[in-house]
Amino acid sequence: MEPGMEELMPRLLPVDDCDLSEDFDPTVPPRTPQEYLKRVQIEAARCPDVVVAQIDPKKLRKKQTVNISISGCQPAPEGYVPTLKWQQQQVANFSAIRQSLNKHRNHWRSQHLDSNVTMPKPEDEEGWKKFCLGERAYSEIDALSANENLGIDYIQVGFPPLLSIVSRMSQATVTSVLEYLTSWFGEKKFTPELGRWLYALLACLEKPLLPEAHSLIRQLARRCSEVRVLEENKNEEQISALNLIICLVSRYFDQRDLADEPS
Repeated sequence: MEPGMEELMPRLLPVDDCDLSEDFDPTVPPRTPQEYLKRVQIEAARCPDVVVAQIDPKKLRKKQTVNISISGCQPAPEGYVPTLKWQQQQVANFSAIRQSLNKHRNHWRSQHLDSNVTMPKPEDEEGWKKFCLGERAYSEIDALSANENLGIDYIQVGFPPLLSIVSRMSQATVTSVLEYLTSWFGEKKFTPELGRWLYALLACLEKPLLPEAHSLIRQLARRCSEVRVLEENKNEEQISALNLIICLVSRYFDQRDLADEPS
């Protein structure tokens, strides 16, 4: 280090003059606090005042594509934009369901579950996907054999979001399961089983939203908007279900930039 360089650096730490041995080597690990602080000063003094990045302009001209994620929802297909009156009615219905759920939560929580209902642990992502959607949907099996039509096999078709089930779920569990199903929906098709569970989980979310829940429901709404645009057969019932989720996220949970605006 050049003589006098140390004096040019501002002292942010109170380092008193100390008698360091003549064989002090700043390249080896410090043995005392004084040696450590001295080494920090030396390294700081050696840093250049200005650093210039070496950029090859030829590479910049070849890579001008910029990927920008869309923050809002994609518009609904022509002819399927929900009216403002319909959206307001869905918000009112949803609000009433939430109030009823909160009022009777303790009652439903006290109800006994059937012997075949075993709720997975909160951290069991695969278990919750199978519990909610069933082995059939989870394994992408589209049809049941004739023998399976004799009764409802909830292991195959998934357990519905019964009040006795969702009332037992803590907010952490609700958020985790919502994350699991949103992740699943990001790669799979929309199903009635998925729609029922998404609606029930949204009904269980407490306001104000936690940051992770806020991000999740926005992600969910955007995914719904993507799926309804790609819906080839324009299934009116399915598009209506997707519109409903977007409506609740945007208008009940105050994510107004994601809302469908009737023309």
